[in-house]
Amino acid sequence: MHQVTTPCEEQPLSTAAAADLLAEVVELRAGNEQLGRALVSRAVIDQARGMVMALAACSSERAWDLLVDVSQRCNVKLRDVAAALVATTKDEALPERVRQELRQALRRLRSAGRR
Repeated sequence: MHQVTTPCEEQPLSTAAAADLLAEVVELRAGNEQLGRALVSRAVIDQARGMVMALAACSSERAWDLLVDVSQRCNVKLRDVAAALVATTKDEALPERVRQELRQALRRLRSAGRR
C-alpha cells in the first residue's frame, strides 16, 4: 500500500490520517467552489442593482428590496432575476413573469416615493 507523507515532514501518515486529510481537502475544495460561485452571483446581482437604481432613481437598499420582491413574487432565485435583467443589455428579453413583476415593483416604488 502507498503511504502519504506531508510536505513538512517525512513521516508517513496512517491510513486513518490520510483519509481525514483527504476528506478535509475535498471539503475545502467544495467550499472554495461555492465561494467562487457566490462571488460571480454577487457581481451580477450588484450590476442588476445598479440598473434598478438608474431606472427608478432610488437608493441601493431600495433597489435590493425591489429585486428581492421580484424574486419572491416570481419564485425565482435572486441571482437568476439579476442575470435575466443584466442579459437585457445584450438584447435578451426578460422572461414574461419577471418583466411583469419588475414593472409592478417599479410602479409600487414610484408611488411610495410620492407619498
